[in-house]
Formats: sequence, structure tokens, C-alpha cells
Amino acid sequence: MDLYCVMGNPVEHSRSPWIHARFAELTGQQLDYGRRLVPLGGFEAGVEAFRKETSGIARGCNVTVPFKFDAAALSQHLTPRAALARAVNVLSFREDGIHGDNSDGVGIVNDITLHAGVAIAGGDLLLLGAGGASAGVLGPLIEAGPRRLVVANRTLEKAIALVQRHAALALQHHVALEAQALDAVAGSFDVLVNATASSLAGGEVPVAASVLKRGTLAVDMMYGPAAAGFMNWAREHGAVPRDGLGMLVEQAAEAFETWRGVRPPTAPVLAELRAIVEAK
Repeated sequence: MDLYCVMGNPVEHSRSPWIHARFAELTGQQLDYGRRLVPLGGFEAGVEAFRKETSGIARGCNVTVPFKFDAAALSQHLTPRAALARAVNVLSFREDGIHGDNSDGVGIVNDITLHAGVAIAGGDLLLLGAGGASAGVLGPLIEAGPRRLVVANRTLEKAIALVQRHAALALQHHVALEAQALDAVAGSFDVLVNATASSLAGGEVPVAASVLKRGTLAVDMMYGPAAAGFMNWAREHGAVPRDGLGMLVEQAAEAFETWRGVRPPTAPVLAELRAIVEAK
């Protein structure tokens, strides 16, 4: 049986094994998917051990924090979106080497447009943060065709660097791409995506409520208790809050299709997963 896993630190909280098991059931695929805790600084060794211990039947793995940059460095072949992001969350082990991809951006775009039912094309979008999470989603968000996309970060220089790296893509898709400091964001937006670590750290929302207007879709990449503060803030200011469960399922579906050549159904899996999370 083909083996897959999610690698991270921490990793025990990951819902990926459950998601991929459901995908396999619904598509008739035979696979085994587990979790592997990787020591900090030991990602490459962790991948090598996974492949060696499984006697060559390991076919790939998902990569979560804090190893997405390590996964990009380890990859011998990168998809264009992974190369632009410089971060990888999907590794595929093939005869010609390790292939790296990033499915996070497709995951959030699909969740916003398909599950939340909100159009990105022609709208104004605010992306909070300029770290690995933002780098992973910025390209596909640009390709979704917003009128204006602002990347806001506490350290403006990091936001500027990320914007400059995506400038050609933005020009190609006629997107007005800007970098701003978190405490100086101008205007209000149709969609807000929080890709900072503020929710994970239990901190306050790192931007003023003036960025919201009534009906703004405010998406936090976190889910469960970690996203509660952000979602309450969005709701209190007239926005429509959304957590990261839909993104999680959609990015997993993209990885599953990469590995198995079959696109799994996401709506029923998302509904089941949300019921499980909300019951706890």
C-alpha cells in the first residue's frame, strides 16, 4: 500500500490523516496516511528516514510549519507556483527525484469562491502578513483576478520584497498590487485574509477594523479555538467571518490529486470535518 504522511513540529493536532483517509474512501484509493513529528532542524533527515523506513513505498508527504522553506530547498523539481512562493507543502517522491508543490493558494481561492461563494475577481483584497503563509497563497490570489491586492505586514520591508517578487504576475493579471504597513492600511476591502501568526499566538487582530466594511469576508487561516478571536472581531464589526477549515480541505484535495490523479469531493468532507471540530 502506498504511504503518505504529514510532517511538522508540532503535528499531533493535524487533521490531514483524517481528511486523506476520507478522500481515499470516497474515491476508492488504497493508501495509508500518518503523522510524523520532525525535530527542529531535522527536516531533510526526517524525509530520508520516512523513505528508508518504508522500503520505497512512501510516495509523498504534506509539509506544515515550520518546514515549508526546508521542503522547497530539498525539492529537486519545483512547480512554478512553488518556485514563486519559495515554500512547499506537498512533496512527491518520483523516479527522477523529489518534486515540490504548494497547494495552499489554490486551497484558499477554492474555499473563498466555491464554499464561501464570494468572488475574488474584480474586488479589493487585503492579505495580512508577509511570511511563508502569505508567500504560499499570494500567487493564486493574484491569478484569481482581484482589482486591488494589498499585502500588509508589521515590517514593511518584508511586504515590499514579497510584492516585488510577484510584480510581474500582478502585471500579467492586471492586478494593482501594493505593500503597506499594518498600522497604515488605507481603505476597506471585500475580502480579508489573515495569514499572520496572531491567531495561533492568541494575540489581538493586527489591523484596524476600518479595513472592514459590512459584508467583508474575513478569513483566518487558523481554525478551531485559535481562530475564535479573529472571527469574533470580524463579526462584531459587520464582516462575515470564516476559519481555515475550507482552505485545509481544499489544499489537501489538490495534494491528493497530485499524488493519485483523482480529484476527491470536498464539500461533504468539509461538512463532516466542521461537524467534528465544532462538536469538541
